[in-house]
Amino acid sequence: MYVTRDRALTAPAHDTSAAVAELRDRAEITDALYRFGLGQDLKDRELFASAFAPDAELDFRPAASAWGAKPPLMSGRDTIVTTILAVFTGRVDTTHQVTNTRITIDGDTARLTALVEAQHLLIADPATHALLKNPYDVDLVRDGDRWVIRRLRIDNTWYTGEPSVIFV
Repeated sequence: MYVTRDRALTAPAHDTSAAVAELRDRAEITDALYRFGLGQDLKDRELFASAFAPDAELDFRPAASAWGAKPPLMSGRDTIVTTILAVFTGRVDTTHQVTNTRITIDGDTARLTALVEAQHLLIADPATHALLKNPYDVDLVRDGDRWVIRRLRIDNTWYTGEPSVIFV
């Protein structure tokens, strides 16, 4: 039942179940990006890997070009997880904050755009840091009740600090 200021409106049952399914999908789609960020922040291999499809692709090249770096395109969940965690674990502390999510769903595929602010600090020298504001463009696929990232392209709007030291 929907309540307005003047009266109560009742939606047909089929509309309600479709709305609930869409809301669940939207929550799961956003959760895939949360698992991506928090998996890095906690250095949790299982959580981080749960964000990706087996054939996932991570393209950090657009963001890295802002400071002259040329990382490779990463393909495959195992490659992505191993590469990212190897760069950060024991060397860099990170925090990721996700905002401004926009989602479109088409059956078992979806597209998500978001702004992600990522703070990176060298553990050995916390004064050496990089703060990045990155637009994310994400293609996802349904995997059972969950959604996982098939393609993630990360660009950069601005940064402060020394990202060239953080992303070796």
